Amino acid sequence: MTQRGTYLLKEGLRHVFAVKGQAGEDALDRWLSWAWRCQIRSFVDLARKITKHRAAIDAALEHNMSNALVESTNTKIRLITRIAFGFKPPEALIALAMLWEATDPHWQAEPPTDKSGARKC
Repeated sequence: MTQRGTYLLKEGLRHVFAVKGQAGEDALDRWLSWAWRCQIRSFVDLARKITKHRAAIDAALEHNMSNALVESTNTKIRLITRIAFGFKPPEALIALAMLWEATDPHWQAEPPTDKSGARKC
């Protein structure tokens, strides 16, 4: 397969998560078929993993939810922990985390909503 074909496979998978919902599930079906036929080991391995976790991926496409906010928060907490490395008491780390939360607008996330603005959870 050419370099262009590899690029199209990558962009095809990106499209799955851009459209979401039933259109995303249909696009994922087409992408999996394409990935199995391409015979590029990394894409075949990825198709195998996606097939194994298909139910969870379909749920994420249907409900438009991910763990991105949690992962972002964990990364920020790890960063704060590194910054607070020299401090002995754990209260210093907690104070830094609270200060960061108060000053960082990205940490003040709103719960997910649907198109009408109603909360999903």
